[in-house]
Amino acid sequence: MKVIAFGASTSSTSINKALATYAASLIEGADVEVLDLTQFDVPLFSEDKEKEIGQAEGAKAFLEAIQQADALVISFAEHNGHHPAAYKNLFDWATRIDREVFKGIPALYLATSPGPGGASNVLAAATNSAPYFGGNVKASVSVPSFYDVFDLETGKLTDSALIDKVESAIKQL
Repeated sequence: MKVIAFGASTSSTSINKALATYAASLIEGADVEVLDLTQFDVPLFSEDKEKEIGQAEGAKAFLEAIQQADALVISFAEHNGHHPAAYKNLFDWATRIDREVFKGIPALYLATSPGPGGASNVLAAATNSAPYFGGNVKASVSVPSFYDVFDLETGKLTDSALIDKVESAIKQL
């Protein structure tokens, strides 16, 4: 099974990338590829820019990577209650090439933040909009207070209730 995992963030210290990587590592026998969204360079989307350059190469590469997956593990960062601008921009470019970005591939949606909200607003938005973009969300989990429940040195959750939630969600894939 080929699993594509990524944090919907371009931060070099993304806690969402760490969470997605951890969750994907729990899938027994999976070949996991963790994407770094900084490798998919795209200009700021506008119809004028699209007319000028056509399809952005970074968006094409992003779609190609996703299409290699048998399962997706995505952890959504939240900036002021919404998707980070860099992820949203890449996603917008991708939808202009193929509205069914996620191709019905079974997915686990996650989100985390340093605070008690656990990026639940963006997780709800991503989960609710997924069907419009070929999303096949099998489970979703919000992880609040990331730095209190995740050991960055080992790359693992430390809270037993959250471990159980993520492990249960993984089984849905």
